Amino acid sequence: MYGRKTVAVVVPAFNEERLIGRTVSELPRYVDHVFVVDDGSRDGTSAVARAEGGERTRVIRHTRNRGVGAAIATGYRAALAAGADIAVVVGGDAQMDPSEMDRLIEPIAAGTADYVKGNRLGHREVSQRMPRARQLANRVLTELTRVAVGQPVNDSQCGYAAISRRALERLPLERLWPRYGYPNDLLGLLAARGLRTADRPVSPIYGDEVSGINPVTIGPTLAYVLARTWIRRRLSPRV
Repeated sequence: MYGRKTVAVVVPAFNEERLIGRTVSELPRYVDHVFVVDDGSRDGTSAVARAEGGERTRVIRHTRNRGVGAAIATGYRAALAAGADIAVVVGGDAQMDPSEMDRLIEPIAAGTADYVKGNRLGHREVSQRMPRARQLANRVLTELTRVAVGQPVNDSQCGYAAISRRALERLPLERLWPRYGYPNDLLGLLAARGLRTADRPVSPIYGDEVSGINPVTIGPTLAYVLARTWIRRRLSPRV
């Protein structure tokens, strides 16, 4: 537990057998539950997660790939069912520093925020650690998300985030965008319900992995998600 709060970690994973073991084995001791959502992997992701995760880890497997947003929604439901007070999303690719998790949890535990998002762009070494093309893309998407959501946003695409049980119970998880673009959609859903958001600096971590995101194909999708968020906010401010 973190203080008196039960903490669950949700790990969406797709073909991450090389890094999933490191991800689950390095999580802080105060984490009570770990839900690895294997989103239709074709490798040994599930087996490695079970072997390295210990007793607190449960693997939930999608029979087909449904998208990172759908995997996170599955994990959120499992966290609610387990009675978690706080759920933290940690990617299965070991790009999120587990020692920084308390930065995201603390505002929720203190009752000052419902959702706390990692902010890599606010890290003092972002220019040295994050590839320049990714910095530019993230800054552009962050600005567009800020306009769509109508709320301050500092790193829209960072997946490292913590959310309160109160917020999860108020969100329509079945409506969360299922694939890339889910963090932008989630910020819109949170804002529409008047839930309090905050961010904290986290380290940009990049290894030798190859991104599976194709900017040519993902561009129209993100444009649609952001346009939908903006229209939804304008037509129904509290829906």
